[in-house]
Amino acid sequence: MVTTESVTELSNLLKSRRSIRAWQDKPVPEELLLQAIELATWAPNGGNQQIWRFYLVTNRQVINAMADAVDKISAEINSWPETAQLVPPPSPPLPGAPPQPAGRKPGFFRQAPAAIVVAASQYQSAQDKILEERSKHDPRATQLREWRNVPNSRIQSVSAAITQLLLVLHSMGLGAIWMTGPMVAKGDIEKILKIPATMDAVTLIPVGYPAETPVSRGRKPVGEICEVIR
Repeated sequence: MVTTESVTELSNLLKSRRSIRAWQDKPVPEELLLQAIELATWAPNGGNQQIWRFYLVTNRQVINAMADAVDKISAEINSWPETAQLVPPPSPPLPGAPPQPAGRKPGFFRQAPAAIVVAASQYQSAQDKILEERSKHDPRATQLREWRNVPNSRIQSVSAAITQLLLVLHSMGLGAIWMTGPMVAKGDIEKILKIPATMDAVTLIPVGYPAETPVSRGRKPVGEICEVIR
């Protein structure tokens, strides 16, 4: 039975979650993280195929190897002339302003006690297979297939699980952040974790006990982002 109290509790959980980028130097019990992952797998997913796979990493050397790979590729991208052209330099500080902390490197997640890499296998529904075959000779089927591919089913399935995972971790007093930036080193990360070629790493979630309390930046009002069609 849904009660006002349970709705309020859920609302507080949802609204108090934050993306955490700094963690205490304190290990997280493995059984706690496994419990969070198990609860995440109850998320809705395409055809109940449960195409996800979670790689829970607590080995410091492995986390550092992934962070090194991300930092190396990010440095390579930063050396390109296109970066200088498209990314404006930081604004100089105002006179008398306190010094600002140095920006985090892309591999800052090396500080986390644990990391969860989520991978997804390929998934095709019966309709996907029909459209793929038909589109070989039918332009209409090609268009329908393009429309169908916009809401990528496997990414939506994995995203649902990740959302639940972040909420469960938060309810446990843990802090995490959903990162897709490290996927610039996707091939290296997959090699480090020995992820099968039949799967793709799609995100990296560093997790630990928070060492910061970010302030909420709020959300747009519902009236601004929702259109009611009566």
